[in-house]
Amino acid sequence: MSDAIDARTFESRYRELVSDFAKERGNTACVECERCQGCTNSTFCKDSERLLRCHFCVRCQGCTDSAHCRNSRGVIGCQHCVECENCASSSYLVRCVGLSGSTYCFGCVGLSNKDFHILNEPFPRREYFAITSRLMKELRLG
Repeated sequence: MSDAIDARTFESRYRELVSDFAKERGNTACVECERCQGCTNSTFCKDSERLLRCHFCVRCQGCTDSAHCRNSRGVIGCQHCVECENCASSSYLVRCVGLSGSTYCFGCVGLSNKDFHILNEPFPRREYFAITSRLMKELRLG
């Protein structure tokens, strides 16, 4: 490719690259992944797309360095997250969006470095588990 790329050439080539990436469906260096597409270096995942170095994830999309997550999208470095989106470095989240460095949060949005929160409100540990185990059953998330 030449050093002098005009905007038209750039846009054309860029669209081509994005299109080719979207079409890529094969898994690379995965072990025992079932019905997964476009995953890399992942193990024991199921029904997922575009995972990178994930393990035991089910029905996830676009996740990286995560494990034991279900129905989540775009989580990075997370473990045991259920129905979460765009969370990072967090564990044991349920239906959370945009959390970072948090654990044991349920239905939270945009928190950082928080533990034992429901709908962005803090709860004592014992109360948190009593409420969330009831909610998990009522919402049929367990």
